Amino acid sequence: MPTIKHADFVLIGGGIMSATLAILLHEKFPTKQIAILERLPKVAEESSEAWNNAGTGHSGNCELNYTPEINGEIDCRKAIRIAKQFNESLAFWNHCASKGYIQDLSKCLRELPHISFVEGKDNVAFLEKRYETMKELEHFKSMKFSTDHTEMKKWAPLMMEDRNPSSVVAMTQIEKGYDVNFGEIVDQIFDYFEKHDNIDLHLESDVHDLKQVDEGRWLLDITDETGGDSWKILANYVFNGAGGGALPLLDNSNIEEGAGYGGFPISGLFLRCTNPEIIEQHNAKVYGKAKEGSPPMSVPHLDTRMINGRKELLYGPFAGFSTKFLKHGSYFDLPRSIEWDNILSMLGAGYHNLPLVQYLVQQVTLSFDDRMEMLREFYPNAKNVDWKVVVAGQRVQIIKADEDQLGKLQFGTEVIISKDKTFSTLLGASPGASTSYSIMKNVMELSVS
Repeated sequence: MPTIKHADFVLIGGGIMSATLAILLHEKFPTKQIAILERLPKVAEESSEAWNNAGTGHSGNCELNYTPEINGEIDCRKAIRIAKQFNESLAFWNHCASKGYIQDLSKCLRELPHISFVEGKDNVAFLEKRYETMKELEHFKSMKFSTDHTEMKKWAPLMMEDRNPSSVVAMTQIEKGYDVNFGEIVDQIFDYFEKHDNIDLHLESDVHDLKQVDEGRWLLDITDETGGDSWKILANYVFNGAGGGALPLLDNSNIEEGAGYGGFPISGLFLRCTNPEIIEQHNAKVYGKAKEGSPPMSVPHLDTRMINGRKELLYGPFAGFSTKFLKHGSYFDLPRSIEWDNILSMLGAGYHNLPLVQYLVQQVTLSFDDRMEMLREFYPNAKNVDWKVVVAGQRVQIIKADEDQLGKLQFGTEVIISKDKTFSTLLGASPGASTSYSIMKNVMELSVS
């Protein structure tokens, strides 16, 4: 007979979302039992791991897809919302440091300029219009704009070196942006939890089924990945924050609010610089403008990162396709996710997103030389010998039925909460980690009493 354990709260997934929610629960209910279940041998090995995301403290400073031009006007609503949410996360991380939940915040956050970069007359006009609008807004008052090659070379010397002096380019810069190591934040929070008897972290514990039983509680079936033994846990509340693995568990829950959802997996690749001399010449996060017709995740960026105490330089992302929902998942994840209640959504998503399908086909067929040519739009002097391809994380974009029951692909994050408020699921991707505090605060307000 499998062992049955008990907990007030069960959080599935050992990433930034579960770590954040665990702190909020611990502060509100300091004596209640919290169990965190992670299928891998270590926390933060999927989306929160430093190599599996861009590490940008997404705050609307440089992401041009957050400020579309609509009817001749720059729409800043999304940028403002995300800037506010990132600043809430920043305040939360500082709070965690003051309380000892995070022991060394300097390993988690590093101040770094955020720059937007465009080429061509029309794009320069767009960037200047964006600047004129945003410099009047509270979060963006320190933004600078320039078309002067000499000034831009001070901001991003690597990018302006040997660039044609007659080329039409422009940049905006905000000096105080952030590079965030979300994996380090998670590691330190779970190190803190080790001191508490009422907070249990179960590694290599794979939730393969769950169901609601008596009195609205949830019974989870778990496999111990080290020896294959099974055990169960009974909980009053479940948060399903398993990243790409959240969709199958949402389906298993059978809550009516989860009907019709599907997911489309997209893998990521980056070019990583291997030459320390070049890495030292760049010190910013520089975001460009996606090509016309390309999806939001295709926005190119040349990023300085600090990973494991070492300065790194990445360019990308390049999209790939895999049927896995997790980097460490199964190739059967996508086929297994197709059910009668979401098959129309899945087919409709393909129909509604033909440009995305075309983009993915084009991306998958790129050679190393093709990727280097794209890098040279940012860094003209880039040499093949100084770069290599690295595989980043796996993302599952949300597919949700529309009014015609034909699914549309959604970007961003979405929280799904059961009617009885005992089960919640987080789906989606960027800018999730940067806005983790506001998302989890919302989960607390809507489902945890």
